[in-house]
Amino acid sequence: MTGVIYALLAFGLLVLLWLGAGILRIGAVSTGRAIGERSGTALLLIDLQEVFWERGPYPEASKMAAKSAILDEIDAAKAQGFPVIAIRQEWSQPATKVIARLAMKGQAVAGTPGTGLAAPFVGSADIVLTKRVQDAFETGTLDVVLQERDVGRLRIVGLDFNYCVFKTALAACNRGYHVTIVERGTLAAAPVLRSRDQLTAQGVIVE
Repeated sequence: MTGVIYALLAFGLLVLLWLGAGILRIGAVSTGRAIGERSGTALLLIDLQEVFWERGPYPEASKMAAKSAILDEIDAAKAQGFPVIAIRQEWSQPATKVIARLAMKGQAVAGTPGTGLAAPFVGSADIVLTKRVQDAFETGTLDVVLQERDVGRLRIVGLDFNYCVFKTALAACNRGYHVTIVERGTLAAAPVLRSRDQLTAQGVIVE
């Protein structure tokens, strides 16, 4: 009996360590290679998905204001020939899928409904990529897409300011991008003052 108890405790500890590693993975910020001088600009749309837009904790008035600002940014990018890149969240790794089901109402788990772009933004993006964690650079795919287009400047809109927008902006700074977050085109479930201060300390422009 004692051996069984020890085995169960050991198993439970391993599960906790596994989940803890998943939590760290979700919030980590990647570094990547320095990009050097590039002349292009791109607009990133972060997590503007049906599941977050329609079922997220954002007041309708805030969504309408953000939608107007986002669509203005999209129109401006297209008028200037800048690529519009939508980044979709899908929790696809075993630990992050479990965490999403336990702590995030199962939203955006790979293969579940609502992971596509929300209705106001369908068809707006030139490129649609999928990310696995908060940092959109984590898989390396975004690095390649931006390199191919000689992009060195990023304008970012989307949600949530304190999480995926924040972590993606920091990852971009780590690589040497010039980053501007269009705050009126973002949504946040909590105050953003601390995140804004951290971003501006890293050289991000928040306008």
